[in-house]
Amino acid sequence: MKKSALTRHLTLVSALCLTALSAQAQSTVTAYGLLDLSVGSTKAPGGTSTTAVDSGKMTTSFIGFGGSEDLGGGLSAVFKMEGFLRVDTGDQGRFTGDTTWARTASVGLSHKQYGTLTAGRNTTALFVSTLLFNAFGDSFGYSPSIRHYFTSGTVTGDTGWSDSLAYSSPTISGFRFGAAMATKETSNGGNWSMNLGYGSGPLSASVVVQDVKKDGAAAVPDTRTVQLGGAYDFGVAKGFLQYGEVKNNTTGNSYDITGIGARVPVGTGAVLVQWGQIAPKTGADRQTLSVGYSHALSKRTDAYVATMYDKVDNLSSGGGYSVGLRHRF
Repeated sequence: MKKSALTRHLTLVSALCLTALSAQAQSTVTAYGLLDLSVGSTKAPGGTSTTAVDSGKMTTSFIGFGGSEDLGGGLSAVFKMEGFLRVDTGDQGRFTGDTTWARTASVGLSHKQYGTLTAGRNTTALFVSTLLFNAFGDSFGYSPSIRHYFTSGTVTGDTGWSDSLAYSSPTISGFRFGAAMATKETSNGGNWSMNLGYGSGPLSASVVVQDVKKDGAAAVPDTRTVQLGGAYDFGVAKGFLQYGEVKNNTTGNSYDITGIGARVPVGTGAVLVQWGQIAPKTGADRQTLSVGYSHALSKRTDAYVATMYDKVDNLSSGGGYSVGLRHRF
């Protein structure tokens, strides 16, 4: 009888443990983020030089929470909440007035065979393609590609769309496609985008088309952007190539944007080189060259140095330099 009671007790404990492990496997929540802080100098073309401690020169600092719940049959509920930070001041957002969860705020459904559909504030495919196919990634401080598309008066709208729906397919024979829309409201038009990507072995490529008429709840000039991107890993170096055209249907102006770069592994780090040009139909050309080095101190932490030359026709040259540290968690 004692053995029988002990057996029943052990069976009950085992069942409870298995139930707890099963529940844990079915639902997950993760906290993560990145902190980037540097000291350096910046000068806009035609402007004056400023020396400062800056947050997010190589990667915009952020904190995020994400999770999923297994609903059975290969279907999961998913969510993301990601907000930007300014580590130099402790403030939230990229700038004063930026929303708390400006990076991503979405909830949706994901299926292993049919892809993922999310609603809320979604990062645009154009931004993802731009960061993937240049040596400096998503650096607003030093990537010519990011600066030319998102801070130079070419593309309208933000890197994330509010009030949006976004679909991303599973990868099929190296190919993946997606589509997104931001709903039209009473005071503005709507946004839409489509993208197709490929990745297999050393080769990767993408094409993105997007049309923007609003940013958040505000109407903005109507721009249509088409971008082609490609990368090839030669082993000793990875090369990047981008070409895009932005048409501003409101002003009638258009911009050709070209980028070429390389990432060269050196020991536990890498040398980064990226050149880019904006050639507008009307207005001054802009050429930007950035060179940097990132050194891995661990799997989560790296130190970097970067410098940039930035030239707009008929203006004095701009540029800058930074020495910084990035930590991922």
